[in-house]
Amino acid sequence: MEFAVNTPSSRRLSGAAPRWRRSHLAMVPACIALALAAAGADAAMYKWVDEKGVTHYTDKLPPDAVNKANTELNKQGVAIKKTEPPVAPEVRKAREADAEKQRELAKEQAELARRDRALLDSYTTESDIDLAKNRSIKTIDQALQSAQAYSARLTKRREDLLATKAALGTKPVPATLERELTSTEGELGRQQEFIARKKQELVMVTARYDSDKQRWAELKGSPARIEAAKTDGSVAAAPKK
Repeated sequence: MEFAVNTPSSRRLSGAAPRWRRSHLAMVPACIALALAAAGADAAMYKWVDEKGVTHYTDKLPPDAVNKANTELNKQGVAIKKTEPPVAPEVRKAREADAEKQRELAKEQAELARRDRALLDSYTTESDIDLAKNRSIKTIDQALQSAQAYSARLTKRREDLLATKAALGTKPVPATLERELTSTEGELGRQQEFIARKKQELVMVTARYDSDKQRWAELKGSPARIEAAKTDGSVAAAPKK
C-alpha cells in the first residue's frame, strides 16, 4: 500500500498558501491516519522522499528507497525512528579528519590555558621573570665554564701523551700509555658533547624566559584573558605585538 504527497522539496511558496493548497495539505494527516488504519494496528508506516522531491507513505520500503533517508511512523502517525542516508566514504573520512582537527585544537587551547595559569601564578612582576632567567642562565653558565676548563685540561693531557708516544720512535708503546690515551680521548669527546648540549640549553632557556615575559605582559594587558586563564581554561592565543 502506498500513497504520495506531491510536495516537491524544491518548491517554495511565499506568503499565505492558496485555498486549494491549504485544502490539499490539510488532507495529509487524514490520509496518513487512514493508511495506518487500513494497514493494521501493528503495521509500520514509512515516510520517504524520492529523487523528484515527492513524499511517499508506504507500509514497506521499496528496494530503491532502502538506502534513502526515511522516517518510521507509529499507528498514530508519530515519528518513532529516523534513518539517515548512508554517508559516502570520502565524506565520512572528511568528517573524521575535521573532528580530529577540532580535538587537537581543543587540546592546544587547554595546554595554552594551563601554561598561562602557571605563568600568572609564578610571577608577580616582570622583574621576577628576569630574576628567574638570570638564575637559570647562571647555573648553566657555571656548568659550562667548569666543563670547558676540564676539557682544556684533557686537551693538554692528550697533547702530552701524544708527545710521549711520538718520542718513543720505533720503541714499543707501553700498554698503560695506550690505555690512558684512549681514556683521555674518550673523556674529551664526552666533554665536548656536554659543552655543546649546555650551549644549546642556554639558547633555549633564554628564548623560553623571553617568551614567558612577552606572554606575561600580554596577559597582564588584558584583564579578560587573565580571568579566563585562571578559571575555565578558555584563553586563546594572544595577538603578536
